[in-house]
Amino acid sequence: KTNRIWEIDFLRGVAIIFMSLFHLLYDLSEFYKFNIDYTSGVIDLMGETSALMFITLTGISCSLSKNNLKRGLKILFFALTITIVTYIYDVNTYINFGILHLLGISILLHYLFRSLKTYQLLLAGTIIIIVGNIFSQLSVSTNYLIPFGLTSPYYAALDYYPLLPYFGVFLYGMVLKNVFYPQKRSLFKSTFNDNLINMLGRHSLFIYLTHQPVILAILFLQHKIGLLETFV
Repeated sequence: KTNRIWEIDFLRGVAIIFMSLFHLLYDLSEFYKFNIDYTSGVIDLMGETSALMFITLTGISCSLSKNNLKRGLKILFFALTITIVTYIYDVNTYINFGILHLLGISILLHYLFRSLKTYQLLLAGTIIIIVGNIFSQLSVSTNYLIPFGLTSPYYAALDYYPLLPYFGVFLYGMVLKNVFYPQKRSLFKSTFNDNLINMLGRHSLFIYLTHQPVILAILFLQHKIGLLETFV
């Protein structure tokens, strides 16, 4: 714990808070018909920011870690679990390449990119982002290319983060590690590393896996006792 870079945990904790708030508002809109537009404005920005923070911070922390094979396989195991659970929930919108799929594969792909120089990582990340944004404007006749950002017009998923463009964001995280953490030490001397936000950041995977069932359970109980109807 003393060797951890506290500001990375802090930023990851902020991302967890943003993500949880976004999903709370999403659930209220989708399941309890609250008049909340989560597809635009501040709420949409909060959701997108949390995802980009997770991806970037994973690129940084992956470059600091010596245990990436285990981490990548562990995340992919949970990603597959989410695929199975959401497939049972709704076969038409199940998560087949969500953010955990992206992070798990990106961590494994890290081995192919870790020897590149900083400017090469920056160039590769930029090209991937540009190509991915071009692909997002196209459609193909099959969904077998969804990991690369190419989908059919009928594709739908509860969560979708393809390698193109988002692996480019991960590579940007590797760039930030090279620039700001070449010595693998915190940029700031601080005793501000044992607060609630840092604790959330240190347990981000567990919170990611459990926060939605917890939120839905709390909302369900409030609905049953009539509290939600008061705020509709």
